[in-house]
Amino acid sequence: MTVKYTKDHEWVQSTGGDAATVGITVHAQDALGDVVFVDLPEVGKTYAQGEVAGVVESVKAAADVFMPVSGEISEVNEALRADPSLANSDPLAAGWFFKVKLSDALQLDALMDATSYEKFSAEA
Repeated sequence: MTVKYTKDHEWVQSTGGDAATVGITVHAQDALGDVVFVDLPEVGKTYAQGEVAGVVESVKAAADVFMPVSGEISEVNEALRADPSLANSDPLAAGWFFKVKLSDALQLDALMDATSYEKFSAEA
């Protein structure tokens, strides 16, 4: 399973074939502080890469969640909706935001790998 990162601090994990899981990075949740609300996309809705697919709100700020790759939302994390703090306590696992059926898996190739993202976020 490959994990890639965006300049907007989302991660996307390819789970094989045309499926992927999306969430926010540790850097993003650190910058936001305590997450108190998430607005998740509608299952079945299709988004283009870079479109706003959701919102995350914290005690400090609100931030858009951008679609890291084009595709159709196949599932949202209802546990995150019920307990937004999962985005803080476990952003790379239980705090995932949504799953997507990729329309162009090659878009993953243009995203950053972990090493590149660590360098990028250290400079941000």
